[in-house]
Amino acid sequence: MKILQINASARREGANSTRVADSVIARLRAAHPEAQLTLRDLAVTPHPVLDEAALGALFTPADQRSAEQAARVALDDALIAEVQAHDTLVLGVPMYNFGVPVQLKTWIDAIARAGVTFRYTANGPEGLLTGKTVYVALARGGLYRDTANDSQVPYLKSVLGFLGMIDVKFIYAEGLAMGPEAATRGFAQAAADLDAALA
Repeated sequence: MKILQINASARREGANSTRVADSVIARLRAAHPEAQLTLRDLAVTPHPVLDEAALGALFTPADQRSAEQAARVALDDALIAEVQAHDTLVLGVPMYNFGVPVQLKTWIDAIARAGVTFRYTANGPEGLLTGKTVYVALARGGLYRDTANDSQVPYLKSVLGFLGMIDVKFIYAEGLAMGPEAATRGFAQAAADLDAALA
């Protein structure tokens, strides 16, 4: 097993989503002692956003790119190669203003590339990042699971599925800003979700 952990919190330390992701990693490594782990913390090494210059680089043929354009595309290439090289992904995802953090969106924008991680066919789009299991460790201050205010889960199911990652398991730690007792219940629920995901 080769595990890629993506910490998407803006916090380098003390992030609840990282705590939940770390618990997933601990369980996976306990079950698979030979597992190899790669950690990418997007707060420590933030990826550049998809802006006009990046789009220009991506849409310029490789043999016509400037040195600066080639360097920008290479940053995305590295993230794509990293995902391709691992069979298990663990995403630590806090909820910011009802959505995913910009750090995670930037990572998704980097790995979603037509002709590389997905392609369009006569029958519609086809994801090329297949055969992977994804654990999404969610941390929320309030209670959003299975409500209309949870935009994260539908979005992540859609975009990961579009890229070919359809075995996605969600681990919920919620109510973490609603007092100590609610936070304790939230982390206990995450542990129960993880038990179910690994059963």
